[in-house]
Amino acid sequence: MTVLARGLVILGLWCACSMPGAQVSARILVQNSPLAGFQYYQGKELWAQMKIGDELSLTREPDNPHDPLAVRVDWNGHKLGYVPRKENETVARQLDRGNLLQARIVRLTKHRDPWKRIEFEVFLRL
Repeated sequence: MTVLARGLVILGLWCACSMPGAQVSARILVQNSPLAGFQYYQGKELWAQMKIGDELSLTREPDNPHDPLAVRVDWNGHKLGYVPRKENETVARQLDRGNLLQARIVRLTKHRDPWKRIEFEVFLRL
């Protein structure tokens, strides 16, 4: 997001919040990523049930032996995989700070490459 776009979002929130009795909910896109580890967890068995727009839950795994910044991705209580290691630092830090993040499926593709099967977005709720 550009500096100008962020400024406009902040200005819009400030204007809306300054109105008496106003309740504002906004979200900022943190990242868009492929799902890492699809082939190792329950994605294959759950594939037919998942839909674009489905909510995903994100869970920090600071004690993960492979990556101290690991963020697990679940769908309806089932482990699908992880935020990719090369892209997980921002999400991990936001979760560590206690910030509310939301994630959802934005693309489902039947592809040989498991890295191209599920794409998801992560948003910061304001």
